[in-house]
Amino acid sequence: MLHLGQAQAPTRTRPAPASSATAPRPSGQLYGTLINLSGRRRFTSQRVVLYAVLAQQGHDGAMALSRGALATFLEAHDTLVKGNGTVPGLFCDELKDVYFGAPGGEKTIRAFIDLARRTQDSVDAHAPGAPALLDELVASATPLLAVLNQITLVYENLATTQASSSRQQLSGVLTDIESIAKHARIVAFNAQVAAARAGGAGREFAVVAGELSAITSKIDELVHQAMKASAA
Repeated sequence: MLHLGQAQAPTRTRPAPASSATAPRPSGQLYGTLINLSGRRRFTSQRVVLYAVLAQQGHDGAMALSRGALATFLEAHDTLVKGNGTVPGLFCDELKDVYFGAPGGEKTIRAFIDLARRTQDSVDAHAPGAPALLDELVASATPLLAVLNQITLVYENLATTQASSSRQQLSGVLTDIESIAKHARIVAFNAQVAAARAGGAGREFAVVAGELSAITSKIDELVHQAMKASAA
């Protein structure tokens, strides 16, 4: 029996590296989309095989479901690799390596797509070689799933790193704001002292200084709340 790696698949070329200026790291929400798309390939790959087996056994509508699952699988894969108006494609070296490096993700996935199509066509045509192709497709499901799991793990690790980096960046910004608020409190206090010394002429100035003091107190409260949330 042929292994998945022996299936003849179209030669794929590595996408051109995207410059950091045009391909920024995704947001946390976008990482959720990427992980969802990657997980969708795992689910639909199993449906491709399952319904192809059921079609071979004569179940009505099974082949249409198998072909539909393959179309969904291919759409998710092309979106992840090539990108679109929302999804960035292979935006970092970690992803380029898992698809086109030693793990051979792209080669394995394209071989599965090619094998699935040939199997579906053979089963539909009741070709003599359909059972052998179906056996090969079933055998390919487990190694394919291992590759898809590995790729999904890369997306998950990237998302975790991005979340950690965002928390650190937020913490730095909040620290700067806290420092500015502290300086503003000092300025407000000095202004209140100067207004008191000025007597009646400094009343309006004292009101402004009091407002500034109240604002900095509110900033302090918001900063502390945000710091607590970012550490959670």
